[in-house]
Amino acid sequence: MKNEKNISILKEMAESVRICMFTTFSVSDEFGSRPMGTAKIEDDGSIWFYTNEYSPKSKEISKENNVLLAYSDPSKNTYLTVKGKAELVDDKVRTEAYFSPFIKAWFPDGVEDPRLILIKVTPDEAEYWDSSSSKIVVLFSTLKALVTGDTPDLGKHDTMKF
Repeated sequence: MKNEKNISILKEMAESVRICMFTTFSVSDEFGSRPMGTAKIEDDGSIWFYTNEYSPKSKEISKENNVLLAYSDPSKNTYLTVKGKAELVDDKVRTEAYFSPFIKAWFPDGVEDPRLILIKVTPDEAEYWDSSSSKIVVLFSTLKALVTGDTPDLGKHDTMKF
């Protein structure tokens, strides 16, 4: 039951933001990050993305499959990081099912583009911060904490295992 709750939180937060910073390790063991749009989050918690099979990111995933996804929506004070394992997946059924006109900007030949491949990220752990309060309420809570010496109440924060 805990896993279902964690997956539900993950889906709700990531789907509301859609774009994350997708971080991999480069072939020279340095971090590399780039913005990527989430194509789909399945009921088992797996997170899917489209990519070019021949991109540096694909080579990095093939060498070291630990990745970090960082979703952020400062306007809603919502933040989510996901640590997981990535793999390249050539699945025509999912490629067609998850495809959108937005993806066509990078892959003009659509699902028939020979470079098109999916990335599946299987989450191991996620951490989130969520405050539905407005910026004014967050600022007030912070100022109040400065005056009282208490810790500001900035909403929910938790670490989830999968």
